[in-house]
Amino acid sequence: MSLRTQMTNLARDAKRASLQVAALAKNEKNKILKDMAKALQKNTVRILRANAKDVKNGRRKGLSSALLDRLRLDEKRIALMADSILEVARLHDPVGKILREWKRPNGLKLRKVSVPLGVILVIYEARPNVTAECVSLSLKSGNSIILKGGSEAYCSNHILATLFRDVLKKNNVPQAAVSFVSTTDRKAVDALVVLTEYISVVIPRGGEGLIRAVVEKSKIPVIKHYKGICHVYVDEAADLTIAENIVLNAKLQRPGVCNAMETLLVHAEIAPFFLPTCVRRLQSRGCEIRGCSKTRTLLRGVPGIRRASREDYETEYLDLILSVRIVDSLDEAIEHIRTFGSAHTDAIVTENKRVAQKFIDTVDSSSVMVNASTRFSDGNQYGLGAEIGISTDKIHARGPMGLEGLTSYKYIVLGKGQIRT
Repeated sequence: MSLRTQMTNLARDAKRASLQVAALAKNEKNKILKDMAKALQKNTVRILRANAKDVKNGRRKGLSSALLDRLRLDEKRIALMADSILEVARLHDPVGKILREWKRPNGLKLRKVSVPLGVILVIYEARPNVTAECVSLSLKSGNSIILKGGSEAYCSNHILATLFRDVLKKNNVPQAAVSFVSTTDRKAVDALVVLTEYISVVIPRGGEGLIRAVVEKSKIPVIKHYKGICHVYVDEAADLTIAENIVLNAKLQRPGVCNAMETLLVHAEIAPFFLPTCVRRLQSRGCEIRGCSKTRTLLRGVPGIRRASREDYETEYLDLILSVRIVDSLDEAIEHIRTFGSAHTDAIVTENKRVAQKFIDTVDSSSVMVNASTRFSDGNQYGLGAEIGISTDKIHARGPMGLEGLTSYKYIVLGKGQIRT
C-alpha cells in the first residue's frame, strides 16, 4: 500500500470518528479526559522509558541543549501533563453554545451556535507534552485529531498516543479520533495536507522552516506563527527591580520556547543604571549578549559583548543568546518592534500608565504584556487549560489557541412555513 493511500485511509477514518466525537455529551468527554490523565499517571515508568530512548537518540544526533530540554520528560512534567488534561476537563464545553439569538420581522428565529471544526492535523517537533495538550483540547471541543510528531520524539509520542487510544477504546469511542502517523517519512505530511475532503485545519508547531514548508504545500487552512521574536522594552519610568526580574525570567526560564524574549530594548535614560547589573546576571547564567553600538559603549568594561547585526534582531534564537538595543524613546522602541517583531508577544515594563497605554494601542502583537514576562503567553497560563498552538494571524484565531479556537459556528433558522417572495 502506498504512503498516499495509507494517509488517505487514516484521514478518512479520522473524519468518520469525528462525527461520533462531535455527538459526545459533555460528561462523556470529561470522563474520557479524566481517564487519559489517570493513564499518564499509571504509566509514568513506561513513558519515561520511551522518552529516555528519544533523549539518547537526540544526544547522538547532536540536538542542542534547548531542544533536548523541550524533548526531555520527568515525573514532574508528566504530572503537569496529566494536570493540564484535568484542567481542560474542568473547562466549560465550547460546543453547542448559543453565540447569538434573534428574530426577524417575518417571524424567523435565528441562532448562531458553536460547532466542532471536524478533523485537526497537528504537525509538531520535539515536545511530547504537545501530544497531551492537543489531544485533550481536540476531544473536549468535539474534534478528531491526527498527530504527526517529529522523529526526535517518536518513542515518546507513540506511547502517549497508544495510551490515549486505549482509553478511547475502553469508552467505546473510535480510536481513529486520536490518529497517530507512525511513519517518520516526511512525505507523509505532503500526502496529508492536500486532503481537503477529510481534514479541516492544519496546525504546525515547530521551527520556521517546518511552518513555511507546511504553508507552501497545504491546500487546507493553516493556523500558524512563523517566529517568536519577543521583545521586552524597559521604559525610563520602569521599576528597575521589577524590570530585571522580568528580563531574567523572559530569557532564562525556558530559552528554547517561542514566548522567550529574544530582544531587550532599554530606554537610554535608565540604561546606565539597569544594563550593567542585568547583563552580568544574564551572563552568569550562560547567556551570550549581542548589543548595539550604544550598548557596547556603555558596557565596554564588561567582557564578551558581541556586536548585534540586523540579522540578530531578525533571529529567533531559541537559545541562551540575547540581542540588546538602547533606544531614545518609546516611539523608537515601538518602531523597532514593528520592524523586527513577529506579532507574537511583546512586553513593556513601566510605571507610567500613559506610556503603557500607548504601547498597548500601537504594538500589533497577538499578546501585549505590561509589567509581566513574555513567558505568560501560553494557553494554560491564560486559563485556557492548554493550547493547541499560537496564531499570529487575524483570521479565525489569534494568540494562544484553546477550546474556542477549535470551534466554528453554524446558523440555525427556525420557521413556521415562511417562504421568500
